[in-house]
This record gives sequence, structure tokens and C-alpha cells, in this order.
Amino acid sequence: MTTPNVDLIVKNGTVVTSDATFAADLAIDGGQIVAIAQPGDLSLEAAEVYDAAGRYVLPGVIDGHVHFREPGLEYKEDFGTGSRAAVMGGVTVVLDMPNTKPPTDTPEHVELKRRLAGEKSWCDFGILGLLVQENVDQIQPMARAGVVGYKCFLGETVGAIPAPDDGMLLDGLREVAATGLRIGFHAENNDIMQHLIRKAKASGRSDALAHVDTRPALAEVESIQRMGLFARHTGTKIHIFHLSSRDGLEMIDEWRAKGVDITTETGAHYSFLTSEGMRTLGSMLRMNPPVREPGHGDALVAGLTDGRVNGVATDHSPHTKEEKLNDDIWKAISGFAGVEISVRLFLTYAVNAGRMSLQQFVRATSEGPAKTWSLYPRKGAIRLGSDGDLTIVDLDKEGVIREAELHGKNNPTPFDGHKTRGQAVATIVRGRIVMRDGELVGSPSGRVVTPVAGPAAAEA
Repeated sequence: MTTPNVDLIVKNGTVVTSDATFAADLAIDGGQIVAIAQPGDLSLEAAEVYDAAGRYVLPGVIDGHVHFREPGLEYKEDFGTGSRAAVMGGVTVVLDMPNTKPPTDTPEHVELKRRLAGEKSWCDFGILGLLVQENVDQIQPMARAGVVGYKCFLGETVGAIPAPDDGMLLDGLREVAATGLRIGFHAENNDIMQHLIRKAKASGRSDALAHVDTRPALAEVESIQRMGLFARHTGTKIHIFHLSSRDGLEMIDEWRAKGVDITTETGAHYSFLTSEGMRTLGSMLRMNPPVREPGHGDALVAGLTDGRVNGVATDHSPHTKEEKLNDDIWKAISGFAGVEISVRLFLTYAVNAGRMSLQQFVRATSEGPAKTWSLYPRKGAIRLGSDGDLTIVDLDKEGVIREAELHGKNNPTPFDGHKTRGQAVATIVRGRIVMRDGELVGSPSGRVVTPVAGPAAAEA
């Protein structure tokens, strides 16, 4: 019997990158891609072979915005259940948000999350550190502890983490700039929102659309404008999480034209749903920022196709149904599950709908997030030396999203019942097949990811 000299060969597939589509066989060994060859040309023996005939082989999908709730809120989700949902949906890397209990605001809390996730994660994971009023002196130590970047909340959201004052925020941005990492913002002006919420409550409103009306696009735009100004003066790389509006994207364009390094992301709910859905879905669709009026989603999808929106991210934020569903919108919590269904939704409503090419999809789901968070080309690429992370998709596979069939701990989603065409059929993390044809394979083996340094990162 011949001794295998690589761990995995993926053969007969059509490889898709952000700038090319071609037939190829791939070999992965020791977690990295070691050969890319014409079909049938690999003279290697593999411990395992995956036949991708009739399927597309993409760089592993990266979800740059998840809330896996651990530590402290494991009744909603934990790294085992959240990462299981991720790989079942074709996701190979997630970046976890810092609003846990305790929050990820010190090197010790970074290490706590790394240890907890490392024990049970099915996919690789990165950790974002939190910037608040009291921890500016912890920014550089968190970088040394291995965070991929930072997050700051500017408006009230789940977890009730207050924004730092502007003076402390400027200090924090200078500290972030010194690390070379990027900081992302939950960009909503809290004063505008709280004023409108007080007025709505005083008038007796508790309907679902009140949530949309009290968190207008203006609140997002003002926050982006202010952070662009601050970033220009501090030299900090910034990111806008969960971009929800056409107006916000226009403001991002303005700051880019002035030389600010600003990236952004959007998600399926902002791209494919509108505020009209609040009339039928009610609090199920409550999210911060809210899903907008018709027209914004088209602008965001166009931004993904032309690269002005750098990535797709789900803001996967599960809650129990008791927390989520309430006829009084003020008593319902914001957020819903998304990490497992995002690939299906974008393949259905963008790629198969003719609104986005598969190469543009790769840029939005793999290469873009990897470059945003300084993980490229170790992640987000199919090239020699890159990690062997692959998402294999069947563009013709049809199905229906069913909450009861999802793999997180709590799976309420406004997309329940949506018919889909296009789906991940295999998820490969560093050369290990962890999902094949809708079944988990092996055992959790996810590792923490940290920013790439040196020439490789500069190339991105």
C-alpha cells in the first residue's frame, strides 16, 4: 500500500477566486495548500480524496461578525453550537464580538475566550477586543494577546455597553493606530436614537415599525461621518459594522476620497429584506441597526459587487424565543441567527439571481474579510502556502430554510421558510473536512487566528 504524502486532495472541481475561475486539483498537507494543478496532473497520494466534480471550490468563507455568547451568555449560544452552525453553512473562520460577560476588554479576558473557544470550536476563530471609557490602557496589551482588531459601540444595543466620550475615544484611536490593527464601530448616534425613542413611547407607539422610525439612517450616517473625521486625524484604520443604508455607504465613499482607510460590511437581512417585513414578521426582524426601507438593500448589493462594501458578515446574534418575540417592540430584543444561512441566501438572491458573479461573491465572503482584518493571504485565498480552508458549493442544490433544522442553540430567523438554490456541500478547515453533504465530520479542531505580519500582509 502506498504511503500518503499529503493529507487531502480535492479533485475535479472548478476553483473560483476573486479574479479567476478554472478547473484544478488541490493538494493540502499540514494544514496548507501545497499544490494547485491541472485536473489529473497531481502525482501525489492522499490520505483522503474529495471529488468536487460539478461543484465550485471557493476559498473558505469568513464571517467577520458573530456573537457566540461565550463566556457568560451560553444559554443563548456557545462556541460549540455556534461554530457547528458555521461549518454547516460553509463558514471556515468567524470573528467573535466582545460584548460577552465578562467583556473582551483585557488581555486576560482575551485569553479566557481563546481557551474556551479552542476547546470546542469546529472552525477557526478570531477575537475582537473592546474599546470603552475605562480600558484605553489595555488596547496595546490586547494586541499582544492576539486580537485581530477592536470594536467600539457608539449607540445603545444588546449588552448596554456605553460609548466612550469623544476625548477618550480619540485617545483610544491613537492607541489602536499604534498597534497597526483596525477598529470597527457599531455606528449609530445614540442621542438621535434616544430622543426619537422617548418621543415614540410618549405618543404610545409600541408597534414594530417604531423600531425602524426611531433609528433612522441619519443616526448611522452621523456616526460614520464623525468616525471618519477622527480616523483622519489619528491615522487609524476603521471599519463600519453591519452597514444598513445607502446613505451610510455614500459617507464611507466621502472619507475614502479623503484618504481614510475605512472598510465596511453588510449582511443578508439588509441586502434582501426591507422594513416592510416588520409588518408581518414583527419583532422577529428587530435588529440594530434596523432593516431599512426599500432601495437601501439594492444599493448595498451593488456595493458588494463593485467592492465598495468589503464583505458579507451576518451579525449572528441568537436569543431565546422568549427574549425575541413580543408584540411590544420595546420589550423584544434585537438580533437573530444568521451564520448558517448566509451563504445559501447570497447564492440564491445574488449569485443565482444574476446580481453578483461567483468571483464577486468570493471577494465579499473570503478575500474581502481576510484583507479587512489582516488575515490575508493566510486566509481568504487559494494559493500555495495559504491555509487549506475551502467552501465547496453546489449552485443547483435546492432547499428550504427551516429554523428547526438549523444547528445553533437558538435559531429564530426572519428567513424561516425561504426557498433557496445554492448551498455549501462541504466545509474544509486547514485540510480537515468538517462538513460533508450536510453532516458533521470528525471532531472540533478550530484554532485562533491572529493578524498576518510582514510582507504578506503588506501585499494585501
